[in-house]
Amino acid sequence: MTQQELADKVGVTRQTINALEAAKYSPSLELAFKIADVFDRPLEDVFKYKKL
Repeated sequence: MTQQELADKVGVTRQTINALEAAKYSPSLELAFKIADVFDRPLEDVFKYKKL
């Protein structure tokens, strides 16, 4: 799946998806759930929390 295809499915720009992949942006909880839903995976399989 391309960045644009994922962006279209979750209602954001391709640049937002690019920033997520580059770890330059943290998604809202709503966006995180939408992305996990697109891949039919639990949220914790798609996103990992790193303690500072």
